[in-house]
Amino acid sequence: MCYRLAYTIGFLAFVVAFPVPAQTTTPPVKRVSATTTPRTPDGHSDLQGIWTNATLTPLERPANLEGKGTLTDAEAKEYEQRDLQSNTLDSDVESNFNKATGGPGVGAYNNLFVDRGSQLARVDGVKRTSLIVDPSDGKIPPLTVAARDRNAGAPRTFTRYYSVKERPLSERCIIGFGSTSGPPMLPVLYNNNYEIVQTADAVMILVEMVHDIRVIRINGTHKPANIRQLLGDSIGHWEGDTLVVDTTNFTEKTRFRGSSENLHVTERFRRVDPDTILYRATVDDPETFTKPWTLEYPFVATAGPVYEYACHEGNYAMPDILGGARKLEAEQK
Repeated sequence: MCYRLAYTIGFLAFVVAFPVPAQTTTPPVKRVSATTTPRTPDGHSDLQGIWTNATLTPLERPANLEGKGTLTDAEAKEYEQRDLQSNTLDSDVESNFNKATGGPGVGAYNNLFVDRGSQLARVDGVKRTSLIVDPSDGKIPPLTVAARDRNAGAPRTFTRYYSVKERPLSERCIIGFGSTSGPPMLPVLYNNNYEIVQTADAVMILVEMVHDIRVIRINGTHKPANIRQLLGDSIGHWEGDTLVVDTTNFTEKTRFRGSSENLHVTERFRRVDPDTILYRATVDDPETFTKPWTLEYPFVATAGPVYEYACHEGNYAMPDILGGARKLEAEQK
């Protein structure tokens, strides 16, 4: 059976691949010296504040930009304007959204609800065409044969409507969709805001979407392998002004891009100017990907506060989804 919610969630993935314009802008990343880096009382780089990672730069490089890792400002402006015209959610033009939903005004969202940014991500003074920087083609490496077999046999939760527990985690308001909480932390359709609080012993990242909280223990050790968490187990240490975060112990329910529970993510957070953190993450899972791959892009300071994402309150979606499935089943008997 094919139900409307599965289609809606599928569209979210479509929009992530073809970003929707909104209000957030991405200023240039400016490198600063160690003497000007904001610091905490214990002398480490100060990552605290409220940040957004909204950007029009897709995770993988589009086919029409093959071999072109960066764009000039003129080329980027043309790309950004074209993206705005082709992915608007409000207009009656021949947009990708209207093609997907059947016309303007059809679907759950308009431009008011989204925040995908308005510019490509700028790093080292130039605008990037993909978040992925390694491999150099800007593409996720192929899956291993074992991963393809494993994922082919995994339950397809988007098309299963027998109980609440079979629905996707994001639909159940457990974690956000699209790896917004990470690791690795990726921009999604909306609510791309984060608040970082830092002490000598821990760094906390409050994720706006579904109000997830990551706690990174500084100079800690990983929990035993049998203790697994949806966001993994994160420990951190400082390498100069860079916070390096090592995350393991994921559950089999996380499955980032089809990953196994042995996914290993290494993140690096570096405050490169008062308004920018350069974020870099390497994904390593030999059971899933034929080689490790790395993404890099800026987190930009933004005005707060981050409001609570009250996913469950007043939300009738889950009973409606399951109730609609029961009704369709009854009609098909």
